[in-house]
Amino acid sequence: MPAGTSTILFGLAAALAWGAGDFGGGLVSRRTAVFGVVMLAQLTGMLIAAVLAVVRAEAVPTGIDLVWCGIAGVLGGIGITALYRGLAVGRMGIVAPITGVLAAIIPVAAGMVLEGVPGPLVLAGIGIAIAAVMLVSRAQDEGGGRAGLREALVGGVAIGLFGVVIAQISDGHVFGALTVIRGVQAVLVAVVVIVARAAWRPQRSALPAILVVGVLDMAGNGFYLLGVQSGALAIAAILSSLYPVTTVILATLVLAERLTRDHAIGIGLAVIAIAFIGLGSA
Repeated sequence: MPAGTSTILFGLAAALAWGAGDFGGGLVSRRTAVFGVVMLAQLTGMLIAAVLAVVRAEAVPTGIDLVWCGIAGVLGGIGITALYRGLAVGRMGIVAPITGVLAAIIPVAAGMVLEGVPGPLVLAGIGIAIAAVMLVSRAQDEGGGRAGLREALVGGVAIGLFGVVIAQISDGHVFGALTVIRGVQAVLVAVVVIVARAAWRPQRSALPAILVVGVLDMAGNGFYLLGVQSGALAIAAILSSLYPVTTVILATLVLAERLTRDHAIGIGLAVIAIAFIGLGSA
């Protein structure tokens, strides 16, 4: 399979897995402690990644790759916790697109610094994305508040940086690297829980859903890492950043969330922005 085709397929697969995982994570976080959801989901992903690493006979990352894994673990832990919290307290149809746009812009901005200014189509996409963030962020929910927006911004920045950092890991390190990253994320959440004395024990009835979330999130990371190792960072990052579309569709179908005109325009602009950046980066 050509490298470009592999990158596209892996990027879209990551978008589907991440979008479904974020929907499930946000939904289960509405009825149990978010720290428990994140911790158990990361441990689930770590165990699966460790088994796959053994099956593939992957070596444990060392040297600079281990450093990148550690940084990615911290950023990923912050990002996923903020995102799940935002999805739990806010409207999924608002939180997910804001996070997705930021997660799309940051890898492209990193590419601009490292590889030069992109073409006009990419620049137009970045401008549209900024407009989308401003429009969706300005829109209020039915209660008149802006619940989840701060978490969406924090999550988007952290996930965007995570995408840049994880792309620095050497080719061939996939599930071994994800094992380390997941372990770091779980430890980070545990430290926060201990220091802040925050609630973390999830309800027993929520455990099956949390396990599914862990599998989906790990799958998304795996597809993304395979994508960036088979082609350009910008293409894999942009395509995987379409995951809010999956989340929004699920929120509409399952939760019957209704979007205002401003919300719809902002989300539409976000999708257009991602498409512009993807086409311009191809």
